[in-house]
Amino acid sequence: MPDEILRRAELRFVNGTVVLYILRGGDFLHTHEGITLVAVAEAVAKLKRYDFEGRYDSARAYPGHVYFVPDDTMISAAAQELGIASAADLFGGVVPYAFMKTKAMTHELVDIEAERPAGWSPEFAARIREVVLPGYTVFSTSAARTAATRLWAHGAVRVKHPLASGGRGQSLAAGLNELETILEAVSASDIAQHGLVLETNLREVRTLSVGQVILGGLDLTLSYHGAQRVTTDNKGRSAYGGSDLVCMRGGWEALDRLRLSSEVRTAVAQARQYDDATRECPGFMASRRNYDVGQGMDSTGQPRSGVFESSWRAGGASSAEIAALTAFTQDPTLTVVHASSVEEYGDGIEPPRGAMVHFEGVDAKAGPIIRYTVITRMSRDPI
Repeated sequence: MPDEILRRAELRFVNGTVVLYILRGGDFLHTHEGITLVAVAEAVAKLKRYDFEGRYDSARAYPGHVYFVPDDTMISAAAQELGIASAADLFGGVVPYAFMKTKAMTHELVDIEAERPAGWSPEFAARIREVVLPGYTVFSTSAARTAATRLWAHGAVRVKHPLASGGRGQSLAAGLNELETILEAVSASDIAQHGLVLETNLREVRTLSVGQVILGGLDLTLSYHGAQRVTTDNKGRSAYGGSDLVCMRGGWEALDRLRLSSEVRTAVAQARQYDDATRECPGFMASRRNYDVGQGMDSTGQPRSGVFESSWRAGGASSAEIAALTAFTQDPTLTVVHASSVEEYGDGIEPPRGAMVHFEGVDAKAGPIIRYTVITRMSRDPI
């Protein structure tokens, strides 16, 4: 995508400016992820009636209020330098420590003497213990062995690298030999810096999404539940294929008005408890909150449900979130919007009628892929 596209302002308003803040290096803004993020930022600008000015340039003076759309959860120090003082200043979130924006946030330590990074909150870990899968976050190989030994009582253990996404960076360990092979592939310094997550492995797993978006300047909150799509990438691997969301106008309590299955109701309750636990994290703030909840069977046949991870940044479902917000803004009588973000790999894929296509072509890493968003249903009554 030509660089000048990132500099354009299709609309001219005086209220303020929306800018991208890119933490990832290289040609990220030329990838399907980057180009979709640009589409999200442009849609946010139209909703807020702000100018869109592309990638943030610290040498420029922007008119009015500056609203940031970063590509990752921001660290407090960097956010403060940019003038981000509250969740009304960005689409995403801010955390005081780097580990808080990764999967490492989601589990407790093996004991009170275990290695941990600065800022670790035992109180947060205690408050989410009942709404996540049995598991631990470790920062040493010895702690990893301790964690795995305890978890093998429930069957195989899934080992996750906290920085990985999209289902990658994960391995199964059913016994000590497999665990040692996994640990040998990760340096001790990497484990000490970023940690590893070990949790009970699920079979026949389904990933649900529960989230909320509050867009600064709009008198509107959106809350949703949904399910992740699973697809096959161009290398034949299982991959994230988008999200199907049921979006409600209002806060978390709005979801209570929907007729939900027991599984979805459990997922919503677990996500809300996880979200509420962020009160234990001074300096945390977020306008976009998304929680992936995994449901399935452990190796002993026991059904389990728990939050896999949190996302406090623009993500795969964000184009659907913004499409729903736009629909609610255009029609104040709507209460429910069904919106889907879709990622499909391969050539010659036709999007459905009415879809908003964000990317269609050959991505340098992913290969042929299409990214689009579509609204499938709108209603004035909760269903």
